[in-house]
Amino acid sequence: MTTLEVRNLAKRFNGSPNAAVNDISFELSDNEILALVGPSGCGKTTTLRLIAGLERPDAGSIRLNRILVASEAVFVPPEQRGVGMIFQDHALFPHLTVFDNVAFGLSGKTTAEVRTRVGEMLHMVGLLSHSKRYPHELSGGERQRVALARALTPRPVLVLMDEPFSSLDADLRAGVREHVRGILKSMQATVVFVTHDQEEALYMGDRLAVLKKGELEQIGTPEEIFHESNTRFVAEFMGHSDFLKGKVTRDGIQTAIGLVRQIVDLPLSTAVEIAIRADDIDFHVDGSGNALIIDRFFRGAFNLYRLRLDTGQVIHAINPHTNILPVGTRVQAFVSAEHSLTVFTQ
Repeated sequence: MTTLEVRNLAKRFNGSPNAAVNDISFELSDNEILALVGPSGCGKTTTLRLIAGLERPDAGSIRLNRILVASEAVFVPPEQRGVGMIFQDHALFPHLTVFDNVAFGLSGKTTAEVRTRVGEMLHMVGLLSHSKRYPHELSGGERQRVALARALTPRPVLVLMDEPFSSLDADLRAGVREHVRGILKSMQATVVFVTHDQEEALYMGDRLAVLKKGELEQIGTPEEIFHESNTRFVAEFMGHSDFLKGKVTRDGIQTAIGLVRQIVDLPLSTAVEIAIRADDIDFHVDGSGNALIIDRFFRGAFNLYRLRLDTGQVIHAINPHTNILPVGTRVQAFVSAEHSLTVFTQ
């Protein structure tokens, strides 16, 4: 079943010639998490607000459970869409207890129904023992879970999450998102999750939608987005790719660091760029090699080296944390990937 259907959605603000959202279309199935990811200003939050009913589209349509909720002629207000929202700042009521915050969206229910539903949700998020506390008495991760419980308690058709972990410390963030994703999956929630963090998008999303300047660049599984990028932007944004220049030959692609034995369906001598990531490149010390180490960054489990090729191009390579080489060392760099690389024509 399709929970959300977005067709040709468009939105401009204040007569701007540039659309905040331009002709975006996608579908979301039941129990699926879709991560909207992209740099600041790409249209992620605007798309979310259009789905929620907090903005009216200039063009296109939105359907929830096959019911039209937004178009040029139809607009269902947010409170009638059955959508739950979780914001960056949690938006908890400071004067209400955890229990009362979670119960806030259960108008029309009996006291017994409210007590049962809220108790179930607080147990689900591991905060039943905190029900009488106030938001200021909770940690950031606990407040995030209260916000999640409040959004899920009314059993919404769709949950919308706008950068929900951005206010958390880095060391807390990974644990909270793991817990939250587990809760969403156990509740069989259907979710649109907005983030600018590539790693977070890859972790949270069953599928990812990558946006750039208001347009949808690519949508697919994390593996498809990461390994089979449709555009140079997606390859660069989602994987911190370098782009190694080369020319098509009969045996593969000739580059400044050797022949990449990957056959591509392009005419001979076509100029191309190969999207390569740091884990696709290896090197060894060689006084007459093709590259020079110009920087090293210690990342704990590994060293990230910046290499300048004799052509002047700079690429990156990962080596074990025990392999420490000084800046200025000449090396022989080569492609070590054991998978097909994405190739773009120049």
